[in-house]
Amino acid sequence: MIAWRLATTLHPPLTGEGARKRGGRWNSIGVPLVYASEHLSLAVLELLVHVESDDLPDTLAAYELTIPAEQMEQRDDVPTDWFADPLQRQTRRFGDSWAAEQRSLTLTVPSALIRRENNVLLNPLHPGFAEIRIRNRQAFQLDPRLRTRAAPY
Repeated sequence: MIAWRLATTLHPPLTGEGARKRGGRWNSIGVPLVYASEHLSLAVLELLVHVESDDLPDTLAAYELTIPAEQMEQRDDVPTDWFADPLQRQTRRFGDSWAAEQRSLTLTVPSALIRRENNVLLNPLHPGFAEIRIRNRQAFQLDPRLRTRAAPY
């Protein structure tokens, strides 16, 4: 399977340190996870929604990741309010539990931005993490129009 990660080139892309330090929808602070998406366009949207336009890094790279299909997991028992804002404690506990159990290398979860598309959680603590390969790395430039907030109609 292919997944995409859009990240600054200032830090290694697959450590999970950013999510460990800040937490996310699917993990608590202290739990390392790497967030990726099934499509590069979704990875762009996920970046834009989480970073203020003035703080968008100038040095981005798009990482095309190859993940062994047998290491993928998709569960139907995600919390019913996984998409809620503010983030819900039970959604974080769900991801924390999955990461601690190390049942699979990756977990496919729905995107709160586009619910018909998926993000892919990568567990850097899983013994098979080295099986994830960076198939391609390309410098990525955001269109300048994406750096400004949309004007209200």
